[in-house]
Amino acid sequence: MNEGFSLSSDFVNGDVSFWYRSIGVPAPDRRLDGDLRADVVIVGAGYTGLWTAYYLKRARPTLDVMVLEKEFAGFGASGRNGGWLTGDLAGSHERYAKTHGVEGARRLQREMYASIDEVIEVCEKEAIEADVVKGGVVNVARTPAQAARLRASVAAARAWGIGEADLRLEDPGERLRVAGAVAASWSPHCARIQPAKLVQGLARAVRDLGVEIHERTPVTEIAPGRAVTPYGTVRARHVIRATEGFTARLKGLRRQWLPMNSSLIVTEPLPAPFWESAGWQGSELLGDMAHYYMYAQRTADDRIAFGGRGRPYLYGSRVDARGHTHERTVEALWRLLVDFFPAAASSSVAHAWSGVLGVPRDWCSAVHLDPSTGLGWAGGYTGHGVTTANLAGRTLRDLVLRDLTLGGPTALTELPWVGRRVRAWEPEPLRWLGVHTMYRLYRIADHRERSMPRTSALARLADFITGH
Repeated sequence: MNEGFSLSSDFVNGDVSFWYRSIGVPAPDRRLDGDLRADVVIVGAGYTGLWTAYYLKRARPTLDVMVLEKEFAGFGASGRNGGWLTGDLAGSHERYAKTHGVEGARRLQREMYASIDEVIEVCEKEAIEADVVKGGVVNVARTPAQAARLRASVAAARAWGIGEADLRLEDPGERLRVAGAVAASWSPHCARIQPAKLVQGLARAVRDLGVEIHERTPVTEIAPGRAVTPYGTVRARHVIRATEGFTARLKGLRRQWLPMNSSLIVTEPLPAPFWESAGWQGSELLGDMAHYYMYAQRTADDRIAFGGRGRPYLYGSRVDARGHTHERTVEALWRLLVDFFPAAASSSVAHAWSGVLGVPRDWCSAVHLDPSTGLGWAGGYTGHGVTTANLAGRTLRDLVLRDLTLGGPTALTELPWVGRRVRAWEPEPLRWLGVHTMYRLYRIADHRERSMPRTSALARLADFITGH
């Protein structure tokens, strides 16, 4: 390691995430043992699968709902993410508006905002202690080019009906004092969570409703009317795929969503003088306007959890399920953290980990249910899944109930992300070359923009290559 960079004496790399280190990795529940039948079988016990099961059983307690999970509930992105319960949409308003018009995109945005409060309300109702604080989000710009993008993003939001109360420009340093910040925006539509506490609490609530979660049960094939595992087949009218970044492991779905890697580090607890110097007195989330962007939270025990891209994609859509993070990525994240907050330099890194998120070819989330086959799915959250999965779960509930003639169309089933069809990602090696070229161009663009007043043409080229 380079001078000035230190790891704590009990530093851990991988091992799922720091979030699980702080509460303990759960012992997996019993696996499937033989063929079974259900009304609805859900593949994947992350946020999407658990929220879908939760809302289905709340709406129709007599439905037989079952969840199949390869590891344990919350093993994937649901237990590894940066803890942002954010109202930001995956993708652009324009892309959603193409199918349902401007008002359709606006309705989707309003539902995203409302979903933050919905998650908080369920946590209160189900006694889920997930360190939830709705402290809002600050986005900072640290170069003139980033400041121009920040102002443009706020101006564009106005065109979509997002007013001052939802998003506004502020003086840098008004809420957080980030070194080198020249502009900042603020939105109240974001809450801090402890991801593993949320997903484990949700799993407990789902089990309390009578849903069987069969862990250590990998699904090898999804087909109309059945989910196949090495230990038996579950037959059901509706089979819901809720596998997000792990979707590429399923037969025939390798190019459906690209498993994008994201990495985090967390510091040792920081003392009160640090938080005073940083102006970080609340529980605001922090992001920036770089192309190779970062995201951070102040944890409930006064650490900084700081994330960004490391090795963004493994050839052939492979996934490192254990979350080990390369040494260079750990050091790069630490150096960026200290660049933001120089007073943190006296601390050290306590834990580093990684996880994958699902990225569709058009970078927009989608929910789908095919009435002719009973197959459904949701995902492609591109890093916005903590909130979006809740909205997806409620939408899948309405779609399933409508198909069972237990309900009709609802406001959620008419949202523009329902039924979206997106072309698959390119075959290898084009997929690997495209993603790595994109991020290399982004890194170069960020470097060049230190002395540029506007966005680098290289960043626009990267967006064009990958459809970002």
